[in-house]
Amino acid sequence: MTKRMKYNLTGLFSAILLVLLDQWTKHLAVLHLKEQAPIVLWKGVFELNYLENRGAAFGIFQGQRGIFWACTLLILVVVAFYYNRLPGGRRFAPLRLVGVLLIAGAIGNMVDRAVNSYVVDFFYFKLIDFPVFNVADCYVTVGAALLALLILFYYKEDELSFFNRKKTPKEAENESKEDI
Repeated sequence: MTKRMKYNLTGLFSAILLVLLDQWTKHLAVLHLKEQAPIVLWKGVFELNYLENRGAAFGIFQGQRGIFWACTLLILVVVAFYYNRLPGGRRFAPLRLVGVLLIAGAIGNMVDRAVNSYVVDFFYFKLIDFPVFNVADCYVTVGAALLALLILFYYKEDELSFFNRKKTPKEAENESKEDI
């Protein structure tokens, strides 16, 4: 098995575990929060509050399932494409983590839309009246924030050149030799 295959399978397995965790938390929310009063964890600050979200963030695009499917599939293809292009080694492990988080978050909410026609949300920051969200949303938010921090402060511009150009035949040959 090549290193690239190992990275890809590890990423896939990790994303599946994260999606299962997301779906389990949503199942718990349905069992314990649906048609119940919110569970206050920190009075006036944070509570668990069941919500069926038929839109996107902040409730926009209510009932526009086609847009969600198209956007989700596009995001999955783009993230998977770049995940597969990531160079090996520990230096790029944080970017692999970003890819796993983005894919898991997208799939977690896509599963809800496919099964229920809505996304189950249940975390609510009452202090700032932030929209209700879920674990998959956390994956996407953390992944996007981590991506921004990595690009701004961790990687040098030349290290990210694989994002914006095709591999030369020599680079592809060298990479395949490394994978053996």
